[in-house]
Amino acid sequence: MTESKVQTPIEDFDWDAYANGETAGSKSREELVNTYDESLKTAKDNEVVTGVVKSISKREVRVDIGMKSDAIIPVSEFRYNPDLKVGDEVEVFIETLEDKNGQLRLSHKKACQTRSWDRVNQALENDEIIKGYVKSRTKGGMIVDVFGIEAFLPGSQIDVRPIRDYDVFVDKTMEFKVVKINQEYKNVVVSHKALIEAELEAQKREIISKLEKGQVLEGKVKNITPYGVFVDLGGVDGLVHITDLSWGRVSDPREVVELDQDIKVVILDFDNEKKRIALGVKQLLPHPWDALDQSIKVGDHIKGRVVVMADYGAFVEVQPGVEGLIHVSEMSWSQHLRSAQDFLKVGDEVEAVVLTLDRDDRKMSLGIKQLKKDPWENIEEKYAIGSRHTAKVRNFTNFGVFVEIEEGVDGLIHISDLSWTKKIKHPSEFTQVGNDIEVQVLEIDKDNRRLSLGHKQLEENPWDVFETIFTVGSIHEGTITEVMDKGAVIALEYGVEGFATPKHLVKEDGTQAKLDEKLNFKVIEFNKDSKRIILSHSRIAEDANKAEARPQQRPAAKKPRREEEAAATPAIEKTTLGDLGALQALKEQMQKEERK
Repeated sequence: MTESKVQTPIEDFDWDAYANGETAGSKSREELVNTYDESLKTAKDNEVVTGVVKSISKREVRVDIGMKSDAIIPVSEFRYNPDLKVGDEVEVFIETLEDKNGQLRLSHKKACQTRSWDRVNQALENDEIIKGYVKSRTKGGMIVDVFGIEAFLPGSQIDVRPIRDYDVFVDKTMEFKVVKINQEYKNVVVSHKALIEAELEAQKREIISKLEKGQVLEGKVKNITPYGVFVDLGGVDGLVHITDLSWGRVSDPREVVELDQDIKVVILDFDNEKKRIALGVKQLLPHPWDALDQSIKVGDHIKGRVVVMADYGAFVEVQPGVEGLIHVSEMSWSQHLRSAQDFLKVGDEVEAVVLTLDRDDRKMSLGIKQLKKDPWENIEEKYAIGSRHTAKVRNFTNFGVFVEIEEGVDGLIHISDLSWTKKIKHPSEFTQVGNDIEVQVLEIDKDNRRLSLGHKQLEENPWDVFETIFTVGSIHEGTITEVMDKGAVIALEYGVEGFATPKHLVKEDGTQAKLDEKLNFKVIEFNKDSKRIILSHSRIAEDANKAEARPQQRPAAKKPRREEEAAATPAIEKTTLGDLGALQALKEQMQKEERK
């Protein structure tokens, strides 16, 4: 039998009020109702409130928000917080205070979604460390659930070391920092790497403070780039530039090292402020120049392989790590400006002559033209003044044509030495680049390695003959080939050209002679040295008019017999050579030159 417990009566109980139906003692019923209502937290649907975790099971979390009853929330909504425990305060979203079963329904997930955006922005502003659940991998990184928001974790922000397998992080809860938010598109970027960088910075400072130039360390190849290799020295990275991997030429660092390889390096330089460390590998090996055969000297012949080409020359590796430069000027005796690629290419095996050798500065210059005899050594014998040769036209200038008789032997044909008869304004009117041309050696400049050549000297000077044909006063038929302000150029027979000023181009009717018009012209001046013939058409009519007017005038004083004979001699007689065969030969010769 259960023992009953004696209740102690309330000393100030108001029995009169009780008799009247009032049971609240000295307090009114209304006061009691208010007191009861205040004891319960006021809440309404679709509101976020803070609750206390009362219990946790494998599937459910019971949360008290101060209502008449607790609510049950699936434990999956708390997966980002695996350390959740009884007594923790959590935010929940009131879906309904009372469903059809009379139950309070809460959601932690919806509360997170409601509060998450503010929380994420606050985390970025305060540089907070937050937790997130790695849901899956995506292109370039991972998708992380942070406060119910899907944030992006770039692959480069997972760790300080390059990550090759992202899948190992899926379904893991990790700590992050919010590093970027796009307010417009509600995009969030987080970083795990940022959390460990601060700690690594302290480690780096400590490591760098102990570094010294020339110190030899062991490290692991962390990353390989086209320009060098990054080596992990145990918390701090250093770079071995591609030129410091080997004494020989390296086109790809992977030819020398591979990822995760343990290598020894020497510290070449470092920067305390920027924390850059320059490392070297080749410096730990003997320099190849120290092993170069001591018997090699200037003038020796040496063999090697072309490893690098440039416009100015070729670098030849005579043994691993030892290179010599063949400058383009040492590739051929020719003086023409050419590119080194015209003579050699990478991979060519060549023999060369050592021109200079500096073992202290580790420099060597080589030459391949020295394997052939310098053509200028006996230039006076092979290309004596007056000798005739066939040359190749290389290029033009306004004053002449540069030709090459053989490789290394160049010459200039001055524009005045191209033709006896033609007035050439530019050499391109006479020949073309690449054409062969017959030349005669006029002068030899051995010091400057240049010959003065002539083309017209291959034939006799026709002006010696023209002097007897185009005598002053003789009349010849000509065609106007060019008209300019100062006068006109007239083409005469035998390919000769003359010139007439405007006043000498006036015809008998007073009009001016025109281009391509064929007329008779009188020679009023002939200069063999300057190869100049001055002509006049108007003078013919003027002289005829004077001759007609002469009988009406007083007889002039008698001329000397020689002048009378000269005046009486017909013009055609002055154009004869005394030998019609010689004239015909000259004409054929001029026509042949024109065809050339």
